[in-house]
Amino acid sequence: MPAARLHLVRHGEVHNPSRVLYGRLPGYRLSVDGRRMARQAAEYVHSLERPISVLVSSPLQRARESAEPFTTIFGIEPVIDDRVIEPTNVFEGRRMKKALVNPLNWRHLRAPGVPSWGEPYAQVVARMRAGMKDAWYAAPSGDVVVVSHQLPIWVTHLAVAGEPFKHDPRKRRCALSSVTSFELVNGTWTEVGYAEPATTAGAVDVGAV
Repeated sequence: MPAARLHLVRHGEVHNPSRVLYGRLPGYRLSVDGRRMARQAAEYVHSLERPISVLVSSPLQRARESAEPFTTIFGIEPVIDDRVIEPTNVFEGRRMKKALVNPLNWRHLRAPGVPSWGEPYAQVVARMRAGMKDAWYAAPSGDVVVVSHQLPIWVTHLAVAGEPFKHDPRKRRCALSSVTSFELVNGTWTEVGYAEPATTAGAVDVGAV
């Protein structure tokens, strides 16, 4: 039997005092509050009283650290999967407000529906779907948790909902340590829930691609 439900969990708040777009840059760890948020996400999933048999994580440090409470609570080690990683982005390491007012960067904004500043949304969705499907069928039973990032989770939501990929990044429904849940029925993904179990008031959330 494959899994019963799959939960895409976003990582917690990142220590980002310079408030740059960190993307895939190394060394960006969870803040103290971020670790608390990750714990709250794991506790929320545990409160659903659904056994977790597979835990998958992006290879980036903030995702690995956000997977740790799931290991503690459910007693399973994460499988690291590059397919659920943050997308590439030409603005990595920059403060977005400054980067966007520089005319030299405007060429990167020419096709927001692709997008022209990073990995194509369609490619992100394809690799996320592949990773999700493999994790689903790797589970002997119970649920799967995949710890990933805002953009991959959001465009997966858009794809499942049949909505266009083009969107305003400031309006994504994918809070820190949020949980977006899916089921796979007859080969088709269906979104079955979204929750924001973590306390995020005052959090710094400016580094997402």
